[in-house]
Amino acid sequence: MADTLPPASIGMRVEEVDTPALLIDLDAFERNLKRMADAIQDSSAVLRPHAKTHKCPTVGLKQMEVGAVGVCCQKVGEAEAMVLGGISDVLVSNEIVGAPKLTKLASLARRAKIAVCADDAGNVSDLDAAAAVAGVTLDVLVEIDVGAGRCGVAPGEPALALAEVIDKAPNLRFGGLQAYQGSAQHIRAYEGRKSAIESAIAMTQETVSLLASHGLECGIVGGAGTGTFPFEAASGVYNELQAGSYIFMDADYGYNLNASGNPIDDFENSLFVYATVMSRTTGDRAILDAGLKALSVDSGLPLPWEIPGVEFVGASDEHGKLLVSESVQGGNNDLKVGDKVRLIPGHVDPTVNMYDWYVCIRDGRVEDLWPITARGKLQ
Repeated sequence: MADTLPPASIGMRVEEVDTPALLIDLDAFERNLKRMADAIQDSSAVLRPHAKTHKCPTVGLKQMEVGAVGVCCQKVGEAEAMVLGGISDVLVSNEIVGAPKLTKLASLARRAKIAVCADDAGNVSDLDAAAAVAGVTLDVLVEIDVGAGRCGVAPGEPALALAEVIDKAPNLRFGGLQAYQGSAQHIRAYEGRKSAIESAIAMTQETVSLLASHGLECGIVGGAGTGTFPFEAASGVYNELQAGSYIFMDADYGYNLNASGNPIDDFENSLFVYATVMSRTTGDRAILDAGLKALSVDSGLPLPWEIPGVEFVGASDEHGKLLVSESVQGGNNDLKVGDKVRLIPGHVDPTVNMYDWYVCIRDGRVEDLWPITARGKLQ
């Protein structure tokens, strides 16, 4: 459970929720769950959504209720929170280095199905040793670099060489390939995103075929994100999709364009930072109680939700600054101290990591409270 008390209680009106708070609009959230399930139902791929977005086992279980096979995590601490929260199948879609982390990872495999990625033969040896001490067999995927320029060995022969090292390790099982093109997720133009993923698909297919020719079958070929998953789903190469942000969305994803050149609208904004006007000393300025410690701005500033004539223009540690226009029809020059507003985060994942609780709302009232138990899990 989260260490702090929630900023709300079940049944209270939304307007009574203390701020800053992280709101989930349950109707929009549930529509997003269904839309993703519907979007991939005719493909050969299944969903393994990324829990680094929500960091909450309750959300992961709801994703599994509509067809997800499990979840992804980036950190061992996240994986531990998921397993303790009832998630039975977790892929750590990242490299895990260091004895304390490896010991904890291997111990988790006694309680749930655990897989992890590797791109280094020495790390594979360390994974094997940790699995031996824990008395488990770990599934290990080779991560290949398909264009993101981050982790991963080169596709083709280097991937084969590492897969053979894994296959020969007595306490490991070769699990397949991790082939995530993260840098493609926010390429704004549709054709640009498509081209980047077509290149990733080609490299992944080449590697899958090479491994198969050497007797190594890929149980998992994983990747994809909210910005590109339709391409990977249709590829016939990827069999697990790791999209995460689709459940909530954020301002940054809203700048991606679809094939018609319009902003993508496959999913709805369902997550909001709830904030209070704490100062209103001039006609064109309102100050909120949500600043850099309540909102991540690495991908841009948040957007006020359904407030005409108001723009979020800056943040300091504990303050968010709104510019209020008098010239916009239907504008909100009447904002006053004590009024509450919803903000669409610029980047959802690091914003979620600042909170202990989701305040889940429906029909103007708090319906549930979900602890963000993997919040702050950096190891």
